[in-house]
Amino acid sequence: MVMTPSLAKAASRTARGAALAVGAGVASAGVLFGYGLGQTTKFILREETLALLPEGSTPIRILHLSDIHMAPQQELKRRWLHSLADLQPDLVVNTGDNLGHQNGLDALITALGPLMAFPGAFVPGSNCYFAPRPKNPLRYLAKSSHVPRNSPKHQLPWRQMHSAFGAAGWVNLTNKNHSMVVNGTRLEFTGVDDPHLGLERFAGWPSGSVSSSAAPHLRIALSHAPYQRVLDTFTDAGTDLILAGHTHGGQVCIPGYGAVVTNCDLPTWRASGLTYWEHAGKSTPLNVSAGIGTSRFAPVRIACPPEAILLTLTDGS
Repeated sequence: MVMTPSLAKAASRTARGAALAVGAGVASAGVLFGYGLGQTTKFILREETLALLPEGSTPIRILHLSDIHMAPQQELKRRWLHSLADLQPDLVVNTGDNLGHQNGLDALITALGPLMAFPGAFVPGSNCYFAPRPKNPLRYLAKSSHVPRNSPKHQLPWRQMHSAFGAAGWVNLTNKNHSMVVNGTRLEFTGVDDPHLGLERFAGWPSGSVSSSAAPHLRIALSHAPYQRVLDTFTDAGTDLILAGHTHGGQVCIPGYGAVVTNCDLPTWRASGLTYWEHAGKSTPLNVSAGIGTSRFAPVRIACPPEAILLTLTDGS
């Protein structure tokens, strides 16, 4: 085929158009990434109220933290976590994924220092045990990402972290239960190790005397990842409140639609917020945190700001 001047000019225009289209696409992706990167430090406090306490009870204010993914030199995150101590919560609940870097422990303990002065309870997530790794971003669209468990070089200092939490008086609920009194109400806790790693073992509720079970009490269950099998178990066991994280609220959401994935089998419309989990005729309040941080290999949030939740429990009067 002989390339005539007119054909050559048309081919040139087509090539320039294609190049411009590619350039525009790259530029748009860059703008979107820059926007998403900036949103990772637009921290918010979500406030919820639930009438769960027996009549005449003093309100209980629970600060729910999740998915901090702390790494060194995250100064804005440190300052914001420090500021949450001004809320003077009655209890701090941490639902895991605290570390985002092998060297993030000191930064985490420093950031949580003022909050560790309050009573607390915690369960771990996979990113308490293992550091994130670079991966194909398209895998994020999978229903549930795989987490390797056999690579020592990716292990995080979770034992030291748990020791620091314990030294501050925070209760480790990793496949355990515990009872404490807060503002005159007995809170019974149960928690599981991370279901995303398949490590959960339901420990039931704390045992006590006949009279103690008749006293005003509330049952609260903690899990990092809100897999349906775990939510069903908690609900069947008579839980009054479930607290979880893991989903990052979808992390990259579509405005007007919401989350595309939850990184587990939780329906996307439950990716964050306060909803009610129903199973076998029972209904339990479920608070899923959108989380505070992200993996350092996917440092963006779109239509899904990082959050902590101040959950006030009342008697409904």
